[in-house]
Amino acid sequence: MAKKPNKTAAGTNAQHVKQQNQQAAQGQSQYGTEFASETNAQEVKQQNQKSAQQASQQASQNQGQYGTEFASETDAQKVKKQNQKSQQNKK
Repeated sequence: MAKKPNKTAAGTNAQHVKQQNQQAAQGQSQYGTEFASETNAQEVKQQNQKSAQQASQQASQNQGQYGTEFASETDAQKVKKQNQKSQQNKK
């Protein structure tokens, strides 16, 4: 098979790839500038921070809700007695 100029063995046009890379480096690619101009980095940071705070608050509220619920239903003295009885039965 004869090698074509500016083509790799896989058939990639090396010149075309070089041009695309140059455009991307200069910010002239078809998609790069379009999306970059639509993204407000500061706004995204604020949204992420707000989301993290809400998640943290939600987690602490849930922890309090379940932590006291189960703690109030557990009679520690009764559990100790049951454990002792169980150990005696094993002997």
